[in-house]
Amino acid sequence: MKTPVVNLELIRDLRNEQEVSIEEMSLLLGYEGYQGYYYKERGIRKMSAEDIAGIAKVLQVPINSLFFEEKVAEMVTL
Repeated sequence: MKTPVVNLELIRDLRNEQEVSIEEMSLLLGYEGYQGYYYKERGIRKMSAEDIAGIAKVLQVPINSLFFEEKVAEMVTL
């Protein structure tokens, strides 16, 4: 079984479309400053399950929509 891969570009695009700033998303997810979330959205740090669930809630999308489809994820990891 393959591990699902979070689609960081999609998260960033959805956040921008909904006009949610990095700072606002950080606060909504419980971070004291923007950098904790920023590093995760940029892929510098890994997102936790709680982060992904919180992002889905803030952006009002199904949690599974924030992951690459399996075929795309396979192409990225090859």
